[in-house]
Amino acid sequence: MPRSKIEKIENPSKIRIKIFGYDHRILDNSCRQIMEAVIRCGNEVTGPIPLPTEIRRYTVNRATFVKKDAREQFERRLHKRLMEIINPNPKTIEALSNLNLPSGIEAEVKM
Repeated sequence: MPRSKIEKIENPSKIRIKIFGYDHRILDNSCRQIMEAVIRCGNEVTGPIPLPTEIRRYTVNRATFVKKDAREQFERRLHKRLMEIINPNPKTIEALSNLNLPSGIEAEVKM
């Protein structure tokens, strides 16, 4: 049996959705929206799997010329979630494309 047919049997088709956002509460609500839409269409979904939070820290001098000891520190946290839809049908893909996510949430879809 050719190798490609074996891989197709072992690996069912799936859609992988990566969701990014700065506010974890809004991110979890949008994950819940996606899960409800997929379950309504009759598909199986795994996740949301929390991925490591990306933390970017910035240190800025308060003064422009002297007083190097006076500094402000800021940080930006990017929260991530991963979801997989197993054996999606066209109805599921249409439901995902019509989904209205809140502002500040980005979704990356891979087939």
